[in-house]
Amino acid sequence: MGKRSIGLGITAALLIAGAALWTNANREIGTARPIVGAASGGIVRDDTFVPAPVEGQLNTNPFLAADANGTMHGDGGQSDTHLAAGPFAGALEVRSRRSGNGLPRQCSTFVYRSDGKPVVMCGGLSGFRMVLLDPDTLDALAHFDLPIRPSSFEAFVKRDMSIMMNDSSGGAYMFLDNRDRLVFANSQWVVQRLVAEERDGKWSFRVEREWDLKPYVPNDCFNWNNWSTDSECDKITTVMPDHQGRYWWTTRNGRLGTLDPESGAIKVHKLAGEEIQNALAMDARAVYVLSDHAQYAFTADGSGKPVQLWRTPYDRGTKRKIGSINQGSGTTPTLLGDQWITFADNADGRINIVVLRRKDGSRICSVPVFPEGASATDNSMIGWGRSIILENNAGFKSAHEQKDWNAIAGGVVRVDVRADGSGCDPVWTSPLKSPSVVPKMSAASGIAYFYSFDLVNDADGKQTQDWSIVGLDFRTGRQVIKIPTGRGRPFDNNWASMSIAPNGDFYAGMTGGLVQVRRKRP
Repeated sequence: MGKRSIGLGITAALLIAGAALWTNANREIGTARPIVGAASGGIVRDDTFVPAPVEGQLNTNPFLAADANGTMHGDGGQSDTHLAAGPFAGALEVRSRRSGNGLPRQCSTFVYRSDGKPVVMCGGLSGFRMVLLDPDTLDALAHFDLPIRPSSFEAFVKRDMSIMMNDSSGGAYMFLDNRDRLVFANSQWVVQRLVAEERDGKWSFRVEREWDLKPYVPNDCFNWNNWSTDSECDKITTVMPDHQGRYWWTTRNGRLGTLDPESGAIKVHKLAGEEIQNALAMDARAVYVLSDHAQYAFTADGSGKPVQLWRTPYDRGTKRKIGSINQGSGTTPTLLGDQWITFADNADGRINIVVLRRKDGSRICSVPVFPEGASATDNSMIGWGRSIILENNAGFKSAHEQKDWNAIAGGVVRVDVRADGSGCDPVWTSPLKSPSVVPKMSAASGIAYFYSFDLVNDADGKQTQDWSIVGLDFRTGRQVIKIPTGRGRPFDNNWASMSIAPNGDFYAGMTGGLVQVRRKRP
C-alpha cells in the first residue's frame, strides 16, 4: 500500500470518526437530564400579595391552537398573556431539561397541543429542532431536525456569534394550528406542516405537506454548499394564518407573501428598502406588519395578493442600538382590545411606546420610556386590556458576546391607554433587570413574569450570574416572587421566550435547554 493510500485511509477514518462524534454530540437524548449548575437557593415570595385576575381578552384566531397556545407570543394578537395561573402559591419545584447531547442547543419557543403536550423549538449550530415533550417527565417523545441555517454556518466559519444571534429566520416564529399541526418555514425556504403521531406507544413527527418558496425568495446565501455568493440572500422569518386560513409569510428583506394551503397559490409584495424581523399580528380585518420603518395593515384581494390598507411611519432613530437586531422596532406588534395596536420605536435617546388606531393607523400616543441613552428593546410587550408592559434590553448583546454585565440598564414599565382613547399614561416603573427574555403574564393571577440575574462570584472568584424567574404585580409593579433557576451561561435565557401551559406549568428557554416550574406532584 502506498503512502498516498495510507494517507487517504487515515483521512477517511478521521472523517468517519469526526462524523460519528458530531452525530453523537448532536443527538437528542430521550430521557430528561438536568442542566448542570441548578440553583440551590429557595423561592422568595411576598406573602402580602394576593393573586387576582386581570380583565382583558385574547385575540382569537380560528386557525391557531386554542387560547394562547399557538405562537411564541401566545395568541393571534401576540398578547404574551396566558389565561392559566402562573407559579406563586403552594409548593413549587424547579426542573430542567438539557437539550441535545454535547453541542449547545437552546430551547426558545413553546406551543401546546390539545392534549397538553408542549412542542418546543430548540436551536443549535446544526439547525433548529422541534421536540415533543412529556410534561410529567420532561422526556423527549419525538423530535424533528430542520436543516442548518446559513447564519449558523457563517457564524461558525467566521467565528462571529452575532451573525447567528441577529437572525430570526428558520423556524422560531412557528405556529401550532387548530388541528395540532406545526407550521413553519425552514432555512431552505420551504414551508412545512408537521404532525406528531403515536403508534404502538411510540411518537414520531411526519411532514404532512410542504411548499417551496425558493422561486419567490432570493436565496444566494453563504452556506456549507455555497461558499461564493454574488446576489441577494433573503430569509423567511415568520409564517402565520389569517382568519380565513391563508398563510402569510415575511422575509428579513421586506417581502410579504401569502400562501393558500389548499391550492398552493403564492403571492408576494415587496416593501421597498425596508426590513421585517419580527412576527405578524392578525385580527379578522387585517394582517399587521411592522418593518424597520413603519407599521402596516394589509389584507388580501380575491387572488390572495397582499393589499396595503394603511402605513404609519415611526421614529427609527439614527442607528442600531445594543439590545436590538436592526435599526428599527424590536417588537412584534401587539393588538389591544378591539381597537388599538402597539409597538416600540427606536428613537434616539429614549424609545417610545406607540399606540395606533387599527382602523386607520392614526396615532393615539407616543410615550418615552427608560433612561436617556440607555433605552432599547428587542422583545415584544405584554398587551392586556388597555395595559402595556415593556422591558428594557439596552446594553445586552447575547449570552455568547456579553462582557460587561454592568452595562445592562434594566427597567420595566407599564403604560395604559385611556379608556376614551384620548392618550396614554405611565402607571408604574420597576428597576428589574431583564436583559433579553420574551416575558409572559398570567391573566388569572395578575403576575407578569420576567427573567433576571444577580452578579456573583463563582468558586474561582470570577464574576458570573445567578438567574431567576421574577414575577411583578401587574397592578403595582412590585416584585412578588423570585424563583432561582441556576448559575452561569447554561441558565442565561439569551433572547428565548417563557410560557405558561394550560395546566399552569411554567417553561423558560435557555442556552442549556429549558426549565420547568410547577406545583409539586404527590
